[in-house]
Amino acid sequence: MKSFSQWIGPAVLMGAVLSAPAFAQDAFRFGVVNPDRVMREAPVAKAAQTRLEQEFLKRERDLKDQEAALKAASEKLEREAPTLSESQRTTRQRQLVDQDRDFQRKSREFQEDLNLRRSEELQKVYESAQRAIKQVAEAEKYDVILQDAVYVNPKHDITEKVIKALNASGGK
Repeated sequence: MKSFSQWIGPAVLMGAVLSAPAFAQDAFRFGVVNPDRVMREAPVAKAAQTRLEQEFLKRERDLKDQEAALKAASEKLEREAPTLSESQRTTRQRQLVDQDRDFQRKSREFQEDLNLRRSEELQKVYESAQRAIKQVAEAEKYDVILQDAVYVNPKHDITEKVIKALNASGGK
């Protein structure tokens, strides 16, 4: 939730824009970019997502296989428990606990690694998007570019231009 001070800045800016004298020689130009749409639709963002999926696909499959094996071993122990001696049952329960602990550790490591890599990839896309926004702003002589507006008149939305610039630059 945005605090009151976060609303004041844009409100003051819009007030200044709207109250600018009509006789000013240069028209004030502003545009608005939807960063969520850029991160969702830009080819570099899609490529980053594909890289992540390819990088982590094998580990994810291995974890799913390990989880299935653990579940099967647990079900087997439940079925065979009545026929096992106390020491056999205890030994297999310990093995299951160890396997579960190993699985939980690997799952946490996987999630941490995935989150770290996702952050790295998103940061690269974000930096590329910022360069594309600046490029569009300078090329089309915008005075201000806003992000995350509550409402945007479509004539001020330059998100598509930013996505095209980002695509043209190849995310560099």
